[in-house]
Parts: sequence; structure tokens; C-alpha cells
Amino acid sequence: MSRVSLEKMALINRQHAEDGTLELAKNIVEIPASNYYDLDRWNLEIEKIFKRLPLVLGLSKELPNIGDFKALEAVGIPIIIKRNSKGKLNAFLNMCRHRGAAIMKVGFGNSKSFRCPYHGWAYDENGNLIGIADNKNFGDLDKECNGLLKLNVLEKAGIIWVNLDEKTTLSTQDFLSGYDEMLAHFGLEKWHIFDTRMVKGPNWKVAYDGYLDLYHLPVLHSETFGTEISNKAMFYQWGPHQRVISPSRLPDQDDFAGDGKDYTNSPVSEVPTSILMTGVWTIFPHISIASFNAGGRSVLLSQLMPGESPEESFTMQYYLMEKKPNKKQIKEAEEQFKFLEFVVQEEDYATGLRLQKGLKTGKLEKVLFGRNERGGQIFHDWVEKLIKTKNKDLNKLF
Repeated sequence: MSRVSLEKMALINRQHAEDGTLELAKNIVEIPASNYYDLDRWNLEIEKIFKRLPLVLGLSKELPNIGDFKALEAVGIPIIIKRNSKGKLNAFLNMCRHRGAAIMKVGFGNSKSFRCPYHGWAYDENGNLIGIADNKNFGDLDKECNGLLKLNVLEKAGIIWVNLDEKTTLSTQDFLSGYDEMLAHFGLEKWHIFDTRMVKGPNWKVAYDGYLDLYHLPVLHSETFGTEISNKAMFYQWGPHQRVISPSRLPDQDDFAGDGKDYTNSPVSEVPTSILMTGVWTIFPHISIASFNAGGRSVLLSQLMPGESPEESFTMQYYLMEKKPNKKQIKEAEEQFKFLEFVVQEEDYATGLRLQKGLKTGKLEKVLFGRNERGGQIFHDWVEKLIKTKNKDLNKLF
């Protein structure tokens, strides 16, 4: 995979760091405060964004073997993702075509086929209906037309995207806007899943705003990340997806080899790809991938999903490590993952919960995104565009 784009971004960042400048938005942008708590608005976001766009619902490493499957729910929709005998992923609605019963419980497993626990209807690895219990007495039914409802699924860069709309005409590849080529530089299909956990948080946009915000780092996280960390950010865009990175990163943030080497002044052609991939990579509308160094090169991949009301969300956090850790590295990784839980739960999300409580009073009519917060401006612009775009025009956006 070409590094040209990564090296270009690194050169741009260096120039801004040397000049003490940033690429700024044209204006300060105002967003209606009610967008964060209005129920009708929230329902539109669920329908127009989460139920129409491809979502990241898994990692290749979660389903490494033939027959592996993952059953889950996303915005209330039950789904099965399964790797078939040819190594290809299929995705289905987890609903038997007889009465709609969930075929598999939420979780992971391995099987050649599926059998509904209610009446025993059976489906093969590709979702085809292969057996109707007591078929003779049930009556004639065209099995070919009654397989599990299939969903579009794409596996790229070690990441699994699924579109919840079984009738969609949107190409996931088009939606990614070339961003998957950048994410491929991580090589996540080879990484180790060290641990996962679920964190409850505020409105999904409050949480997502934080992914795109370096402005708050030395203030809100002064006692965790320290006051020396930069609050300045550059934003690079591929359709609705963005990379957020400070032009002035601290050398120890990029010391993945643990040798103390500072690449700040090295020719970009000599800088390891791992360092060129630092910063935060966001996948619209609900993913953040942030690089860390604990137990070796690691990332915190956050999968954000709306909850059951405008005021809650749930984030599945994956702590991924480039290499399987030894005993010493396991301890370091455990400490880092625990530390990040505190940062997110007690600093980011706790602040977000207080923020949305204040907004819900209706005392503020708007919130502001400054010229230095261009990432947030881009995000909210895409949310607005998607809400206003009809199904027939969806493909034209990407």
C-alpha cells in the first residue's frame, strides 16, 4: 500500500508545527442545542444515518475461522455475521423467516448451519432455508424465497462493515471514499484483540464530538494526559471520515519501539509507517481509532452506538495490540486499558453527561464550533446532509 498520502500529511503537519499555524475553518459554526436532545431529531438520526449507512460491526480477528459467527444487535436490529466454508463473510437479519424468532443468542460461536430454537427451521452457512420441521404437515413453501434476509457486508483492512438496510443500493466501497486504503496501513487483520469492554455514555453526538476534539486535551485531561499535550489539530477528510492529528505531538507519544528515538526531524521517507499512522482515525458515524503505546504498539478502537433515548449511548472499546504480548506487556496493557477507562468514563463521558443535562434545560439556543474545531464542523455538516437526503439520492453524496 502506497505511503504517499501519509508522507504528504506528515510534511503538512511539520510545516504547520514550524510556523505555529493551523488550517482553520472559514467561520465559527453554530449548531442548535436541541440537536443533542430533541427526540424527533434523534429518531431521524437513527433512521437516516445508523439504519442507512454501513456500520462497523466487527473485526476480522473476531471471526478468524471457517464457521465462526457473531450475533449482535445494532440500534435494535438483530444481526448474524458468519464466515462460510469459502472464508467469505455473510451477514443476515437474525430472524427466522417463520415467525421472526432470534435464531442465535447474542455472542460468538462456530457452526456449519443454524437451527431456529422455536420450531426447528434450519438454514445453511449462506442463509438458505434447508429444513422445515414437519414439512409435510406445514404445507408447501418455496425454500428458495424464504432464506434469511441478507445484509450487505464488506471486510476490508481487518474491519467488518454491515448495512442494516437489506434493500440498500448504497455501495459500502463508495461510502468509504478511499478511506479503507488508509486504514489498511494499520494491518488490523493481523493484530491481537487484548480485551474489550462496554462503557455507557451521553448522546452519541456528544461522544463523537469528543473523538474529533483535541482542543480539550490539556484542560479536561490535565491530570491524566498532562498539560504539555497539544490542543491544536489538523483534520484530513475522506467523505465523512476524518483523521485528527496534532502537528506538534510529543516524542514519547510515538515511541512504539521503546528506544527513545525522536523522528521529528528525520526525512519522512525514513519515518516508520506506524508513526505516520498516529492520531485519531474516525469512521463515520461511530468509530474512533486512537494510537497508544503500552505493552507495545496498541490502539483503542471505540465502537459508539446510540442507546434507547437521545440521552444515552454505549461504546464498545477494543484494546488491540500489534503483537501478542508477553507477561510484562500484558501487565502494561492491563494498566493502560484501565487508565483509558477512567479517562473516558470519568472525564470525557462524565463531562458529556453534565453538558447534555445543561443543554436539555433549553437555556442555550446554540452551541459553537470554532475555526480551530473544523472536524466538528465537518461532522455536523454530514449529519445534517444525511438527514435531508432522500434514499434515491444517497449514492450521490459519496
